[in-house]
Amino acid sequence: MQTAKVKLQDMASSAKEKVKEGSAKMQGKTGEATARTHGEKEMVKEEARAKKDQANADKHQEKAEHRADTAAGRHGTGVPLTGTGTHGHHGAAVDPAYPSAGTTYPASGKYI
Repeated sequence: MQTAKVKLQDMASSAKEKVKEGSAKMQGKTGEATARTHGEKEMVKEEARAKKDQANADKHQEKAEHRADTAAGRHGTGVPLTGTGTHGHHGAAVDPAYPSAGTTYPASGKYI
């Protein structure tokens, strides 16, 4: 299930990248059409190329975040490792599975 979710997220990221690339391309074309000098046209081309590269970098960053989210979801069971009280201190809450000193342990074979 996780891989299907990641694949869908990656497809959405790729679609976003294509939209950003398309808008950068159109802005480049309109900028080139309105530019008057050769230097302005080159500057517009460089800006369009930079926007496309940024869109590609954003896509890869989102993909890495998808992988990290999936990997984080697989580790552990989500059960906190903290106890209900401070064990070993006077007046602290005692876990019934580990009775305090001075009591007899049941012969349940818990650690056998």
